[in-house]
Amino acid sequence: TNYRFKSLMYENVSKFEEELAEFTSSKYAIATDCCTHAIEICLRIQKPVFIKSTAYTYLSVPMTFKKLNLKFELTDEDWIGEYNLHGSNIWDSARLLKPKMYRKNQLQCISFGNGKPIDNKRGGAILCDSKEFYNKAKKMSFDGRDLSFQPWIKQKEFQIGYHYNMPIEHAIKLSELLKKYRQDGNFEPKKVEYPDCRNIVFTE
Repeated sequence: TNYRFKSLMYENVSKFEEELAEFTSSKYAIATDCCTHAIEICLRIQKPVFIKSTAYTYLSVPMTFKKLNLKFELTDEDWIGEYNLHGSNIWDSARLLKPKMYRKNQLQCISFGNGKPIDNKRGGAILCDSKEFYNKAKKMSFDGRDLSFQPWIKQKEFQIGYHYNMPIEHAIKLSELLKKYRQDGNFEPKKVEYPDCRNIVFTE
């Protein structure tokens, strides 16, 4: 019964990933527990040398740069819906969710947190068109696990991973919320004011 429950969990998360990919016109979507962790996974895999990013964003973004010891610069760039982490193909798309939004060969990180287009209080995803990236990011978000191994103890070798996977109940609810969001048809992003993160002092 326990293994059957786990199988159902993967099926529900995969179903939501497929629905999100179809809605956004990306080939793949990797569901995560939040957008910040989606960005972190992208940065860990892509390993950019230097990032230039808007200073007007949520504080977890520059904190992630610090956490990963990335060289970065915060700028005056204004944005609506999404912005690029310049120096990479990674986008913080936390405030955007609309049909055919996917940008070819890019990594767009979605949020389902407070006040986002679909508000589930928590949740995130990565949009991509590379099967290689999808496989690597999926494992990284799930403690390095290859989900074809059931139970996980049958897997003998793991890439370094993190406990950033989306819970089953979030995937089920988000499938319902996405369906309603599509029916409502209000997809235009709104301007959201963020404080200047250059005024934040980071301490250990």
